[in-house]
Amino acid sequence: MKTKTNALYEEVAGKMDHLIRHGTYRSGDRIPSIRDISRSMKVSISTALEAYRLLEVRGLIEARPQSGYYVSPPRLMPVTEPQLSRTDLKPAEASIGEIARAVVKAAANPAYFNLGMATPNVDLLPARKLNRILSTVVRTKDATSVSYDFSNGYEPLRVEIAQRAIQAGCPLTPDEVVVTTGCHEAIAITLRALCRPGDAVAIESPFFFNHLQAMASMGLKIVEIPSSPKEGISLEALGYALEQAPVKACLVSANYSNPTGSSMPDHRKKALVKMLAEKQIPLIEDDIYGDLSFSDTRPRATKSFDEEGLVVLCSSFSKTLAPGYRVGWVAPGRYRREIEHQRMINTLAPASPTQMAVAEFLAGGGYERHLRRVRRIYEKQLGQMLESVRRHFPEGTKTTRPEGGFIYWVELPAGVDSLELFRKARDKGIAIAPGPIFSNSGKYRNFLRLNSAHFSPKVERALETLGGLARA
Repeated sequence: MKTKTNALYEEVAGKMDHLIRHGTYRSGDRIPSIRDISRSMKVSISTALEAYRLLEVRGLIEARPQSGYYVSPPRLMPVTEPQLSRTDLKPAEASIGEIARAVVKAAANPAYFNLGMATPNVDLLPARKLNRILSTVVRTKDATSVSYDFSNGYEPLRVEIAQRAIQAGCPLTPDEVVVTTGCHEAIAITLRALCRPGDAVAIESPFFFNHLQAMASMGLKIVEIPSSPKEGISLEALGYALEQAPVKACLVSANYSNPTGSSMPDHRKKALVKMLAEKQIPLIEDDIYGDLSFSDTRPRATKSFDEEGLVVLCSSFSKTLAPGYRVGWVAPGRYRREIEHQRMINTLAPASPTQMAVAEFLAGGGYERHLRRVRRIYEKQLGQMLESVRRHFPEGTKTTRPEGGFIYWVELPAGVDSLELFRKARDKGIAIAPGPIFSNSGKYRNFLRLNSAHFSPKVERALETLGGLARA
């Protein structure tokens, strides 16, 4: 039998539980102090404390020393995730879909409210500081900053990149880094260096649609390998596919993959590298989101397990610092000569001023401070957006729960067509990224990709509208 005191602290906990579950306080928000709750709900300090302890047991809040109580981040909130994707494992001609063009066109139109494109929140980027550095660079290094740089990139930048690669488990030298115009160019020139028209490339499915379009432009065939939100590309399915058809290369994003946000555990990264090395198949790794881990430890790249130079690591600063600066890079391993040649053919030389500005920013220690800040914000915003999706989307909706980055994958109930939802949302002034553009064969009709980096009350209202369309 409950005592009067027990009933009272449970009543207080119930009221706070209601406020948290219905969005008054969201993941990462600081909630009222014990003293404030005691005063506002007219209960004793001990009753308020017991209520908060009960909420902690339920996993709804957490205490932070010398700071107060906060709503627990999304990793402690229950989320139903999509299961392993399904593919037929047969090589197919890469094709460029009209729907992908329509999605990009809608995303570029300022008239639409964009929920789906994988762009960082520019309000969180150190634009003012970077641009001040850029101004200083072009003023003090006038001749160098406007000249062609026919080397593999600005050497101080390559030094900084090599030093940072240690955090991903990759002991690189500056000579092992080739600067590119963004990560997408790094991957595109690597594909051109390693493959010829008609060759088959194994990719995890779903996968970033721009890479699919690049492969289509090269006349490559694609073998879609199923992946899961928890473990990334299926090694079992990949092993079977390698036995059935000749595969020239494999392309994965092992850390916070686009569009699912999934990450491979280290033991599976190691197994993937070993599996491909046994057949001497190169692995192209897109690690563009690797620096955006929500934990204090940056995840290892698959390159860190490479003992034969078969892994080509590609990345950039587009998701973390300045997408418009177009500063990317590739560590080409044993394929350095071929990739250097393709970079020269493709762009001759990357832009010098932005390389110099990014190098100065990294050397000054500003990058680590910036990352610590945006990681906390992105984790909080992801939790807020997941809660919003749970509130507004149809019953049975599932979402991935990334541990880094700012994009995630949504599985709608089977009866919802994301292509039709794209068209209806566009009529309401909302742009989304429907699932079929992330598959060469048009799979994932009831899926879509969302971006949590821009979460705000306006995004909340747009999600409410989108959820209503999905329910209808």
